[in-house]
Amino acid sequence: MADTISQLADAAPAGRLQRALALVPRALSSRIHIAFLALLGVYLVILPLVHVHVSAFAELVGGNYTNVTSDLGACIAAGGTIHVLRSHREHRSEIAELRSMVERLSRQVGGQSS
Repeated sequence: MADTISQLADAAPAGRLQRALALVPRALSSRIHIAFLALLGVYLVILPLVHVHVSAFAELVGGNYTNVTSDLGACIAAGGTIHVLRSHREHRSEIAELRSMVERLSRQVGGQSS
């Protein structure tokens, strides 16, 4: 699993399409998108449960409860992926800092004993 995370963290999008697709997880997990889906869920799921009429056109355009809940699941998964990649990058930079510190201290200690 660590190899897969490293590959994802190191992967730099090459083409225009790949750069655009790399933005999809951030867009899906944005607060605006999640708030929109929550409001859509209230409109399409909660209101019909309390016997408020929702037009067929609204359901056609907005989807139904399965669409809304699966989209919320995709948002959660995208946000989790972004969090894992971000923490992995931070961890790798901390390791690099520690490695350079150890090398510097090793050179200082090696210079004093000679």
